[in-house]
Amino acid sequence: MAGSVYPRYRYVILAVFMFITVVIEIQWLTHAAVARPAALFYSGQFNPDSFLNIDFLAMVYMLAFLLVSFPASYIIDTYGIRTGLSIGAVLVAVFSTLKFLLAGNFIGVVIAQTGLAIAQPFILNAVTAVTARWFPLDQRGTAAGLLALAQYAGILMVMLVTPALVGSRPDFPGYGTGFERMLLIYGILSILAALLLLLFMRESPSGGGEEETERYGFSRGIRHIVAHRDMQITIGLFVIGLGIFNAISSMTDAIAERAGVADSNGLIGGMMLIGGIIGAIILPLLSDRTMKRKRFLVICMAGMVPAMAGLTFAGKITGDPGQVYLISLLSSAALGFFVMSAGPIGFQYAAEISFPAPESASQGILLWSGQLSGMIFVTGMSIQNNRFLGNFMWVFVALSVLLLAGVMMLRESPMARRIRSSA
Repeated sequence: MAGSVYPRYRYVILAVFMFITVVIEIQWLTHAAVARPAALFYSGQFNPDSFLNIDFLAMVYMLAFLLVSFPASYIIDTYGIRTGLSIGAVLVAVFSTLKFLLAGNFIGVVIAQTGLAIAQPFILNAVTAVTARWFPLDQRGTAAGLLALAQYAGILMVMLVTPALVGSRPDFPGYGTGFERMLLIYGILSILAALLLLLFMRESPSGGGEEETERYGFSRGIRHIVAHRDMQITIGLFVIGLGIFNAISSMTDAIAERAGVADSNGLIGGMMLIGGIIGAIILPLLSDRTMKRKRFLVICMAGMVPAMAGLTFAGKITGDPGQVYLISLLSSAALGFFVMSAGPIGFQYAAEISFPAPESASQGILLWSGQLSGMIFVTGMSIQNNRFLGNFMWVFVALSVLLLAGVMMLRESPMARRIRSSA
């Protein structure tokens, strides 16, 4: 089956898709890891106490996703994955160019960031649609995991590389400089990724993939998804889990400051991404090998609870600043390992249980839900100079326990059960 129906070209498809996924995540958080020096760089161009502040550059991705996610999924489902991804690639090329050309103008960067935010759902909503077209069922969790790994690799680059490209040390000369060079480097990478996708992306293998018949249309698929019991639970899980991840990713510099880190070194966010990359390689692969989705989702949620508690209560555990920082780093790594590997497994689980609805519809709904809650969380955490950030972290611990209870209520994917029984 993996010969004629699933040709080796699927790895080219996966590679170019992963590359543009990396750059769209880089563009999302270019300023989040260095929010304090960025505020100095754009000093006088915005009101730090207003909604349109540095944190808005990350939040606009969530806001745009709420507006564009369903139209993007409709285009992917109706006109094909090549059309949807090509729209995303063109937007990435145009607005990443605008972003580095207007690097020193805050409003110009906001406009460019909005264009990049519109591109994101055309890319992320196509993940399970691409894996369903190009990969057999027992490889789709792994392929989705690799695409999730690409997201995390892009975020990791932002967290670790960006502070090195700009002046991020308040005790060093040049603090708050270097943003033009940083945006130029990321812009060149984005243009290259967009061009490669436009050149090499194809719609489907010549022999077609599995389950290409008996598909619902987009509207009927949406109705089928929201009426499905396990999809209702899964949507609730993504509202909480993905919302927490989006909030913590967007507020990583503020969380580091809360842990007592003086400079914007990005290590707390970086450790979360390193954990996520390791998890996205291991757990989806094990899920494919065993063809068990629910079991690994339960493992992920069980691991999230102590990790979230450690990140939140590190200061309560010890008064030593060095130990607080160490606990925060280890907790962040564990949080990334469990939460970020749950994403690709959850997307694949949703695509399987909601069949014959389009994969782009199920993934679009899950991402939309997490973006909505993430935007609400970030808004609450960032107002009044992050006054309520600590309160939200406490709430996230309680919500993590709720997630564990919710995932226990899911039923196993019927597709996964059929594969196991036929093995």
